[in-house]
Amino acid sequence: MRDKRGFTPAGAFLLKSIHIAIRSSPSFSQSPSPSQLRRSFSASASSLRASMAPRDPNTLANYGEWLTKHTTANFKINFEEQRLEGSVVLELESLTDRLSREIVLDTNHLSVQSVKLDDSSDSKWALKYRIEPYGAPLSISVPEGVAQGRVVKLDIAVETTKDCAGLQWMTLAQTGNKKHPYVYSQCQAILARSIFPCQDTPDVKSTFTFNITSPLPVVASGVPVPSDSTSKDGEGGKLFRFEQKVPIPSYLFALASGDLETARIGKRSVVATGPEALQAAKWELEDDMDKFLAVAEKLVFDYQWGEYNVLVLPPSFAYGGMENPIFTFATPTIISGDRQNVDVIAHELSHSWSGNLVSCASWEHFWLNEGWTTYLERRIGAAIHGEPQFDFSAIIGWKALEDFVSLFGADNEFTKLIINHKGVDPEDAFSSVPYEKGFHFIYYLDRLVGRENFDKFIPHYFKTWARKSLDSFEFKKTFLDFFENYGNAEIKEKIAQIPWEDRFYKPGLPPKPEFNTAYVDSCLALAEKWKHEDYKPSASDIESFNANQTLVFLQAVQNFASPLSAERSHLLGTTYSISSSKNVELKSAYYLIALRAGDKKELSGIVDLLASVGRMKFVRPLYRKLNEIDRDLAVRTFQENRDFYPSTTKGQIAKDLGLK
Repeated sequence: MRDKRGFTPAGAFLLKSIHIAIRSSPSFSQSPSPSQLRRSFSASASSLRASMAPRDPNTLANYGEWLTKHTTANFKINFEEQRLEGSVVLELESLTDRLSREIVLDTNHLSVQSVKLDDSSDSKWALKYRIEPYGAPLSISVPEGVAQGRVVKLDIAVETTKDCAGLQWMTLAQTGNKKHPYVYSQCQAILARSIFPCQDTPDVKSTFTFNITSPLPVVASGVPVPSDSTSKDGEGGKLFRFEQKVPIPSYLFALASGDLETARIGKRSVVATGPEALQAAKWELEDDMDKFLAVAEKLVFDYQWGEYNVLVLPPSFAYGGMENPIFTFATPTIISGDRQNVDVIAHELSHSWSGNLVSCASWEHFWLNEGWTTYLERRIGAAIHGEPQFDFSAIIGWKALEDFVSLFGADNEFTKLIINHKGVDPEDAFSSVPYEKGFHFIYYLDRLVGRENFDKFIPHYFKTWARKSLDSFEFKKTFLDFFENYGNAEIKEKIAQIPWEDRFYKPGLPPKPEFNTAYVDSCLALAEKWKHEDYKPSASDIESFNANQTLVFLQAVQNFASPLSAERSHLLGTTYSISSSKNVELKSAYYLIALRAGDKKELSGIVDLLASVGRMKFVRPLYRKLNEIDRDLAVRTFQENRDFYPSTTKGQIAKDLGLK
């Protein structure tokens, strides 16, 4: 049985006892220092964790008994065989006050070759039966048992397999300059276990050392060790070393290797990509990078990771960006030649606080990562582009939220903030819901207490949970505790009326706020003109629009009760030069209009886009709509390009098309 904070009664009592012990300790003054608090929390967290059942249903690891403290990844990248070869060394602390005789780690389609426990050559281990969709747990015997607080070391020799879902190996044809092979990892949500045995849950964080050998340059989610400490192996590969001293969950393990060059885009930032795309990427990002960092630090507190860099990946990448620490992995669709799509970087940068520094405890509470990050992204946008930009971005997001709620169904479990993930692959629940519905809950709290008061809460929240993981109930308690000690009677009365249960568990759309439509009205006015068949458009209609305003116009046309005719749809695309645009955001939005209109003239362009872009935000809606219009073409296009897509994209499209 759990109380409303998600703890067992024993756990809740222990947490209260810890708080009392810290405050009454003679070694603490009235205000304990951050280092004292961290030491006390570290000492007590192990006891608390051991007293609780693990709260992440998507891991098979017994992380209630053991806690990963440090991970060393020693891998050679074998491009010819398309696998990583080497070992992972895990340092694990026993959390229980009884002798712990078994360590269980997550694996999935991973070749485990040997296991050494504290240098023992005869360690007993076994891969147990698979449990779908979570893989095969690796069980390691600890025959003599280990007392609470003792740290053991596991040295596990592994190779990845052809079924490794966490790595994307690219042929020469799939890369930018088609000269060298390329590999990159994508471990969110539960794909790290396909690369190395681990406690694959966001509820566990460890520091990392990367020792990666490759014939091509490497980046990873750590700070590079100076080049004079690298060396070559006997087969011509070069050793690249990285250190990640801020604890991170396994899903933020990241590496990439290929024909990479770098260019500086800010005081603390470089961009890495293929040499053929480097100057375009540099131009796209260098104007905003330092501005984004300055605003984010003012809003929260100082950036904690040292460097903030961007890796622009080849076109098949599934996401707009992946917030891997030190090196954000970004889609090349942000390189549109107009600096109109770089807000993706503001989002990924915001993850440096929300998601990376402060993490959700399980994927059931994913909104804590993405809702907060979307809120911070929009605050950054407003600071740089003006306050109406906040609502303008929120209006675009609301459309995405409506689309996914319609797709899932308004009563679907996946449209809640807190989702029941037992037996579920978290990827099946990924959508705009945790981003936008999560944003609207944070924005609701902001409006409720007032911006000035909420801005006091922001740094408090991130300082309280820095380097730790939490669930929604702990977030609620943190919010209530803060405003119990801060704020007047009026604020406290408002807070008492917050419908927490509804906000957490009610499916469908949240209450819609009144948006500032200053940037939207002209877009909607143009859309209204297009409802009339006799309207004669001109390129000048949108010459004052930025790309996002054009996107709002296109989204409004998508929502017409009756679709445009094929002729009128084609006229829209040619008059406004959207069908020939390099901006994939606009192009994909226009293609949805064309498909609804039945404009067969655009089918070849749609197929070309689907064959050249892997970002799910674009390709999944296009495949779904193409499937309605011409199923044979949709299935044929997917089958011809399935090897181009990473595993996440491939699996989700197959489900969208009803394929096994």
